[in-house]
Amino acid sequence: MDMELDPDEVFRDDEDDAEAEYFRERASTKELAVYLIDASPKMFLTHSPSEKHMKDESHFHITMSCILSSLKTQIISRSYDEVAICFFNTREKKNLQDLNGVFVFNVGDRESLDRPTAKFIKELSQLEEKFAKEIGSQYGIVAGSRENSLYNALWVAQALLRKGSARTADKRILLFTNEDDPFGNIKGATKTDMTRTTQQRAKDAQDLGISIELFPLSEPHKEFDLSRFYADMIGIDDDGIAEFMSAIGAKFEDMEYELKRRMIKKRIVKTLTFTIANGLAIEVNTYALVRPTVPGSTVWLDSVTNQPLKIERSFICADTGALMEEPTKRFQTYQNMNVKFSVEELSEIKRVSTAQLRLLGFKPLNCLKDYHNLRPSTFIFPTDEEVLGSTLIFVALHRSMLRLNRFAVAFYGNPSHPQLVAIVAQDEVKVAGGQVEPPGMHIIYLPYADDIRPIEEFQMSPENPVPRASDEQIDKAAALMKRIDLKGFSITQLSNPALQRHYAVLQALALEEDELPETKDKTLPDEEGMSRPTVVNAIDQFKHSVYGDQYEARSSAGDDNMSEASKKRKASAGNAVKECENYNWAEMAESGKLTTLTVVELKYYLTAHNLPVSGKKEDLISRIKMHLRK
Repeated sequence: MDMELDPDEVFRDDEDDAEAEYFRERASTKELAVYLIDASPKMFLTHSPSEKHMKDESHFHITMSCILSSLKTQIISRSYDEVAICFFNTREKKNLQDLNGVFVFNVGDRESLDRPTAKFIKELSQLEEKFAKEIGSQYGIVAGSRENSLYNALWVAQALLRKGSARTADKRILLFTNEDDPFGNIKGATKTDMTRTTQQRAKDAQDLGISIELFPLSEPHKEFDLSRFYADMIGIDDDGIAEFMSAIGAKFEDMEYELKRRMIKKRIVKTLTFTIANGLAIEVNTYALVRPTVPGSTVWLDSVTNQPLKIERSFICADTGALMEEPTKRFQTYQNMNVKFSVEELSEIKRVSTAQLRLLGFKPLNCLKDYHNLRPSTFIFPTDEEVLGSTLIFVALHRSMLRLNRFAVAFYGNPSHPQLVAIVAQDEVKVAGGQVEPPGMHIIYLPYADDIRPIEEFQMSPENPVPRASDEQIDKAAALMKRIDLKGFSITQLSNPALQRHYAVLQALALEEDELPETKDKTLPDEEGMSRPTVVNAIDQFKHSVYGDQYEARSSAGDDNMSEASKKRKASAGNAVKECENYNWAEMAESGKLTTLTVVELKYYLTAHNLPVSGKKEDLISRIKMHLRK
């Protein structure tokens, strides 16, 4: 069977979206994680962690809240990763090895280590209320007993992570505890022996490719002491203890962020062959550091079974109506003749180069302009898994490019989307808390000539002269920009508020929650920062330099030309000013009576003082108190 060719389809990219390769899920990027949670009575003691929390909370409660929050994030961003929840120092036991003091949480129709589901998260969120009754807490390591619940927990976690190999999945154990010396009540040779066997068990797990990450929970007046036991278990020397504790964020308010930060792991997109010269080639791994986040794709489900539908394509003969296999030949009509092509021939026609990444030469860094960055860059780092010596050659090239202030020009030989790229070396950036930027190289995708559009210049004419800013106005604008400049800004500090609400709605539906989870819009202006006297002064000076001192008067003079909506807003503002005078706001703020007012009444004050009226009731009250303090 022959099929007529669509000329546009022949030379269309294999992937419609140039970024599709970075979102393609691969088995080698799957992550298997076991949350290992200490359930000893010490974890259930309540503390007053900070002003952020209105009531005393236990370390166990904070741990469970953070894990639940992390799972809700994971089920959206990396839903094919698998997790298990395991408690140790428990009264009841539940594990395949039948070891005392270890309880593996599970729900029906789910394996112990599996992808998180809405049912799993719902039942886990309710576990804390019935934990004491159904599972129970006890000290698993006590004097006079040879029972070692920490050793048992590591053994169970290692058994849970037997699924898959270290080459096809990243395996991690995340350990949460507030006991820095689990064998503190035991003395002499017994303690030495139990310490040695536990650390050996951890080392055995690490030798199998399982990483162990510790989340130490410090008490309000006592910091977690790593040197007593856990430093040796996870492999931290004496010099690295202080750095580890400063980076872990042991405070209650930092723990949730730290857990999410650790779960968002940079993963290999694919491995490329980097051809240097004269047949010399090395292997490099590619990483997608920053990519736009989009809502998940729509999944069509069967209306009866609720199972995902599988799309299949079939070819039917136009003459007989018989079901045909997919054609192996395509044709293009040329001068009344059908020129036939096989699928292999079409693939070869589109192939420009057999090399994946081929070095062409070097140029000074000042030749690379900001507007040459066609799309987000790709980070590359060497690997010796397939080609030994790749790291040595890569490091030598990296150091030379940094020393000579050069970037490499290379050909990226994707058969369907060939293009020139710039390879820029990046040096390592370190601060007291650890590494900020890793050493490596970035692939910058260079544009073709038709990718750069010429800028259309404004055609000046005597009738319509273009207004020009004076030197004074430029100076005032520069001063304003300097005052409101965001220091150390990174795009990763902001989340898409529309996307946050989208997933909040999905979460509420999946978990049958009565209220939508709170989402914070970090794109809103910093009201407190914008109200600083220096910033307000810079804004006023800029406004006066551009519009003059009579700007307010001229603005009010144009009321006759206002739209109907503007007139309504002005009338509403006037009514708010009148209603605002009926309340003693300062006294109510001091006595805490603002909470007794309705949202409409709170908005009287905000509208009268030209303050934003968006947000929940707590946000409105906070905004009023902040304004009153000024």
